[in-house]
Amino acid sequence: MRQLNEISQERDAMKTVVELTSAFEGIASMRISQIKNQVKNSEQFFGELWNIYRQIRVDELFHFGRGQSVGPVIEKELLLMITSEGGLSGDIDQKLINMALQYYKPANNDIIVIGHHGATQLSQAHINFIKSFKLPAKDRNINVTPLLGEVQKYASTVVFYQSYISLTNQDVKSIKLNAAVAERGRNITTNDNEIISEQNYLFEPSTYAVVDHLERSMIQIALSEVILESKLAQYASRFKAMTTARDKADESFADLNMAFNRARRHQKDERLKEIINGLRRVRT
Repeated sequence: MRQLNEISQERDAMKTVVELTSAFEGIASMRISQIKNQVKNSEQFFGELWNIYRQIRVDELFHFGRGQSVGPVIEKELLLMITSEGGLSGDIDQKLINMALQYYKPANNDIIVIGHHGATQLSQAHINFIKSFKLPAKDRNINVTPLLGEVQKYASTVVFYQSYISLTNQDVKSIKLNAAVAERGRNITTNDNEIISEQNYLFEPSTYAVVDHLERSMIQIALSEVILESKLAQYASRFKAMTTARDKADESFADLNMAFNRARRHQKDERLKEIINGLRRVRT
C-alpha cells in the first residue's frame, strides 16, 4: 500500500488545483459579465453615430473613412484573424485558423493576425502573414487605430473571429467588414428625419472630412466589438475548460481523500496489531 505521507501530499496538491480552477472559473465569469455590458453600450453609441451619418452622408457607398486619402488602395482582400494570446482557450483558435485557411488564397488575400496563439499556429503551418498584433490585455478602451490604418489600405476586409453563443457553446464566424457595418446601420430604426447639410450646419474642415471621421469611428467600433466578442468567447471557453478541470480535480481529490483515509486506517490497524502482538508476547 502507498505511504500515507505520499498520498497526503498528492491530496493537498489536488486541493490546490481545485481552488485554483475555481478561482479562474470565477474570474472568467466576472469578465464575461463586464464585456457583455460593454458590447451593449457600444451598440448604443454605434446607433447614435449611424443616425448622424445617415443624415449627412453624401452618397450610398461606405468608404471606410478613406474618402480624403490620396494613397492607392490595395486590390486584395484582407483576412483579419482574431485569436487568443495563450493556449487556455481550448481548440477554438485551431478551428478559426482552419476555417480562415479554407478561404485563403495567397494571390487574392493578405493576412493580419491578432493574438500570439494564432500567429504561432500560422507559423507552424508555414503560412505567411504581413503583420501580427497582440490581443489587447484590457477589456476597456481598446485602441484599434493601428488596425484601422491597415484595414483602410485594402479594398475589402473579412474578419474571422470567435463568437459567444453561451457559456458552454462557442463558435467561429466570419464577416465582410464593410457589408456588416452597412447592414447594421440599415437595421437601426429612428424617427429623426432631419437632413444635415451645409445649408443648416457648418462643417469644419469640410463635409467630406466629417463623413470620413464618422466612417472611421464606426469601423473602429465594429473592430472593437469583434475583438470584444472574441474575448467574450475566449473567456467562455476558458470558463468551460476550468469547469471541466475543476470537476476532474474534485473527482481526483475525492479519490485521494478516500485512499488517504484507507491508508490511515491501515496504518492504525497495523499499529494496533503490533500492540496486541506485543502484549501477547509479554503475557507468555
